[in-house]
Amino acid sequence: MSDQRPTIAMPIGDPAGIGPEVVLKALLEESLYGQMDLIVVGEVEPLRRHIDACQLPVSIDGGTISLPGGRTVPLHVVPALEGQEWRFGEVSSVTGLACYRYASAAIELAKSQSVNAVVAAPHTEAAVNAAGIHFRGYPGLVAELTGTPLDKTFLMLMSPIYRVVNVTLHEPLKDALLRLDGPLILNALRATRDALIVLGLPEGRIGVCGLNPHAGEGGLMGTEEGLFIQSAIDDAVEEGINAHGPYGADALFADRAFDAYLAMYHDQGHIPIKVASPRQASAITIGTPVLFGSVAHGSALDIAGKGLATPAAVIQALKNLANSS
Repeated sequence: MSDQRPTIAMPIGDPAGIGPEVVLKALLEESLYGQMDLIVVGEVEPLRRHIDACQLPVSIDGGTISLPGGRTVPLHVVPALEGQEWRFGEVSSVTGLACYRYASAAIELAKSQSVNAVVAAPHTEAAVNAAGIHFRGYPGLVAELTGTPLDKTFLMLMSPIYRVVNVTLHEPLKDALLRLDGPLILNALRATRDALIVLGLPEGRIGVCGLNPHAGEGGLMGTEEGLFIQSAIDDAVEEGINAHGPYGADALFADRAFDAYLAMYHDQGHIPIKVASPRQASAITIGTPVLFGSVAHGSALDIAGKGLATPAAVIQALKNLANSS
């Protein structure tokens, strides 16, 4: 790792999606190189296929990726596809397993302190699960490989407007509702506070969403706010966490008065950040000892190999983690 700037590993995501394309396009962004050193984690064959299909001005020779102007970036080779057949845009156990192996290898690099952080290209959950791996997204994988309890591992979405942490994430809504309780919300508030400290906001204000419309309207529209959300906020405040709420999610996000927002379930947090910052949002896993980021969009199987994908979210994720390393 460089003594002057962080080194960030970039696993290429699902080869059948836009992951390799957006990684390669991000490498062409000259403004990144004064802030960080990069290493790509993947393998030659899918990268070359994306280079050819998307007509990118990049070449690969073994463990070296060559860019215009004579710049090079190392490739940490992880053999995963091994000559197996796969196609752009298709959900496949072959590419799902490859994506899982690339991300796992990058996390191991971070655990060994060979890199400071990881920014992963998008995965396809159905493909990884088709490979026989129980997978609900990158945060769970980071938790598993770092020995962090799942109930202390969370996802923070970041955009130019919002930082949003989800208490529950990739699970059916009925399951998320059953899992929500005071201790889980308190853990999420602690992880959010710690992430804000890393991001340079030690006194950051956290706005907490209610679960129900109008945060329950005093019990008229639901009782969860009074049963356990308010008590979790009170416990957090006693620990010195600058938490406020619960507030109705619509009014809370419209106000834009907080440094971070705590959402109770997936769509409550993802919809406002994607509407406010389309294709600009990134995500970091918080609560774990490894700095791990990704993008807030999927693998876009429908446009894979067409050269249409934008690397904006990957670039933003790299800058977010470089500033946090």
